[in-house]
Amino acid sequence: MTLRTPAIGEPAPSAVEPLRIGPLTLDVPVVLAPMAGITNTAFRRLCREYGAGLFVSEMITSRALVERNAETMRLITHHETETTRSIQLYGVDPKTVSEAVTMLVAEDRADHIDLNFGCPVPKVTRKGGGAALPWKIGLFRQIVEAAVTAAGPIPLTVKMRKGIDADHLTYIEAGKAAAGAGVSSIALHGRTAAEFYSGHADWSAIEKLKNAISDVPVLGNGDIWSADDALRMVRETGCDGVVVGRGCLGRPWLFGDLAAAFRGQQLKAEPGLGQVINAFRRHAELLTEYFDSEDRACRDIRKHVAWYFKGYPVGGDLRASLAVVQSLAQLDDLLGTLDASLPYPGADVEGPRGRAGTPKKPSLPEHWLESQDLVGAQRLNLTEGEGDTSGG
Repeated sequence: MTLRTPAIGEPAPSAVEPLRIGPLTLDVPVVLAPMAGITNTAFRRLCREYGAGLFVSEMITSRALVERNAETMRLITHHETETTRSIQLYGVDPKTVSEAVTMLVAEDRADHIDLNFGCPVPKVTRKGGGAALPWKIGLFRQIVEAAVTAAGPIPLTVKMRKGIDADHLTYIEAGKAAAGAGVSSIALHGRTAAEFYSGHADWSAIEKLKNAISDVPVLGNGDIWSADDALRMVRETGCDGVVVGRGCLGRPWLFGDLAAAFRGQQLKAEPGLGQVINAFRRHAELLTEYFDSEDRACRDIRKHVAWYFKGYPVGGDLRASLAVVQSLAQLDDLLGTLDASLPYPGADVEGPRGRAGTPKKPSLPEHWLESQDLVGAQRLNLTEGEGDTSGG
């Protein structure tokens, strides 16, 4: 990997304090955000090869876990090199979430468990889950308290958004409730569910939450496209660490940049096309091992094509061919037509990536916003609000 040493006159970064999440200590205060269909074992292993931090699984549905759904059981399986096994759970029923956490602990399947209260996807929020749930503050508190109790010595954390929309903000109240319940850290994405991933993340909300909570680490999430962004977020908000999502799509070396920056080192990866090709090929190889299927791995790697080759001189026809690749041999043939000696293109490869979406009215259960308490049918069969599969 080609590394750039910043020019003379650029300020040297200062080393940042390690992040302590319960008994865990991260010398680099960086967390990989759970992303459906992305943060499987293969991608987590690839990111670890480039850098350091805490690498979290795809979202696991509590009900599916308790019922031992086959796909869910595969999703919670970690590779032996994943020395800190981190799993994110989603649930809307305190009893089911507690049972899921109890299972993970009793069967020694996790070293860290995170609860998802930030997903803005309609199929989740329309059932009262994800970013919709903290509005029901009593239910939120019950879930977090039950999970913390079930986790015992395993650190239990939460990830959430600012709220449902600008008129229904929940992050301060929910953050205080989570801290009171004994969570080990709180991560805040500086957007509401209504904003999805559009516009710019509101980092001032992260600062407000940090100022409101003094005894639990607060992590910031949203619009971290580079190590400089991460350092700036820490400076501007006072947060204790960062959570990185879309910024690492097609750029696993971002975790190397982050590790260097937080350690006070002036290094930045500037990969030429050959290095991108190698990372893309390595990703496909790890996916093949993970799925135990070359066909499934090739189908999965297709969605990463645009992210890896963003800004690089790779023609549309070749991109289209890579996006329908059917075997590793075919993948190698296609990659072999590229000029691996081409250098890093510069700013064109940097910046935002992934779908931003547009602001929209969140899909919610009927009468959800009329009260912060569960009312009527909302009290019944909470587990129906969970699907029977995981991964988002």
